[in-house]
Amino acid sequence: MSILGIIIILLIAAITGAIGQAMAGYSMGGCLVSAVVGIIGAFLGLWIARQLGLPTAFAVNIDGQPFPILWSIIGAFIFTLVVGLITRRGRY
Repeated sequence: MSILGIIIILLIAAITGAIGQAMAGYSMGGCLVSAVVGIIGAFLGLWIARQLGLPTAFAVNIDGQPFPILWSIIGAFIFTLVVGLITRRGRY
């Protein structure tokens, strides 16, 4: 995979991670954290889709590697919800 391909995947992961965080209503950090959340969301979303027997919808091919946009957003949403519920502090 080329450097440009990696940069494009990180950019798409940052956007999908930010969308997932916005849907969950909990932000874990800036752009780099959003990219990490997007990548974790892609793995989590694909795993959930495979377990439920759902197709890979709306995948973008970058240097021959598919990146599932829809499942990345859904996985980032679920991951952000779980982390938000675990780390949310009580009200004083």
